[in-house]
Amino acid sequence: MAESAPKRLKTGGVLIGTHSGHFHADEALAVHMLRQLPAYADAGLVRTRDPAVLATCHTVVDVGGEYDAARHRYDHHQRGFAVTFPGRPTKLSSAGLVFLHFGRAIIAQRLAAQQQQQQQQQQQQQQQTETAATGPADEDGAEVTLLHRKIYESFVEALDAHDNGVAVYDPAAVAAAGLTKRFSDGGFGLGAVVGRLNPNWNDPPAADADEAQRREDERFLAASRRIGEEFDREVDYYASAWLPARAVVAAAFARRAEHDADGRVLVLDGQSVPWKDHLYTLEQQAAEEGSSSAGAGRSPVLYVLYQEKPEPGAKWRIQCVPESKDSFVSRKPLPEAWRGFRDAELDAIAGVEGCVFVHAAGFIGGNATFEGAKAMVAKALAA
Repeated sequence: MAESAPKRLKTGGVLIGTHSGHFHADEALAVHMLRQLPAYADAGLVRTRDPAVLATCHTVVDVGGEYDAARHRYDHHQRGFAVTFPGRPTKLSSAGLVFLHFGRAIIAQRLAAQQQQQQQQQQQQQQQTETAATGPADEDGAEVTLLHRKIYESFVEALDAHDNGVAVYDPAAVAAAGLTKRFSDGGFGLGAVVGRLNPNWNDPPAADADEAQRREDERFLAASRRIGEEFDREVDYYASAWLPARAVVAAAFARRAEHDADGRVLVLDGQSVPWKDHLYTLEQQAAEEGSSSAGAGRSPVLYVLYQEKPEPGAKWRIQCVPESKDSFVSRKPLPEAWRGFRDAELDAIAGVEGCVFVHAAGFIGGNATFEGAKAMVAKALAA
């Protein structure tokens, strides 16, 4: 049967095909990611399961029973499909397939746009009128490679797992341990956010098939925009905040012996940055290298010191390093005797002037000065 006009959501450029009916987060994101690239910026979209119509599409995602990047076919439902992102165990969905093949180009494009914006801001501050041309970032460069893997692990992999029915934890292991959920997560996962945009079973029916398809397609476009906004924020965060923080943490990691001979104290000079991911990676790299100027063989970092605000006279924080990124258990909490106290009372207990507080759980504390924070850490290390 011929495809009706309402199913063609946008005309011009190449044509993207995906399936009609109930939609999921993976194809909604796949379509959004494709449309971030110049080749697909004006792409049309058709939602159908008709093989004859799909055959007219330049690119097909999440339908058709075929994975062939050379022909721009990105389905994962066919028997025997077992493709994963390099180094990761989760079978890809259409989102993962598109990110695998196009993610580097998307990231390189975002990096180039940010660099151009920074140049324009600098030129405005210098009252310059000419804007230097900025080319795309190197898709095979170290920064793009790092971000490609990080964004897959932090965002896209969850969609792949959700669409392929992979639980966060091994169900058999959970059952054997007798674990039960303490509360509902409220359906805040990305898959649930998109799923709620599908029509309800008892929505009033449309007057005819074309109108029903038009309504469904509008909902799909809203879903693609919604998850696309979250994806764009994720890319922007890792490109503009997380990646620059890596250089700050690496510099502090290389200098940590200046503050503790065993390398157990990391000091972030000037301003706090997102440090956990980078610290664990740097420690792992140092351990794998066996010897380096970064201090391989030293003890793990136990405490991170940083100013509350990047301004003169700002107070200093002492944060305990968790056992792992998502753990609430510190490698070495601040002394139990200090916990829950603050100000002069804490000064007397700790024997250090300028104390501000120590959290009741012992994972963070503070002092009015850097010297005071270092004195607190020295006592905590000796405790």
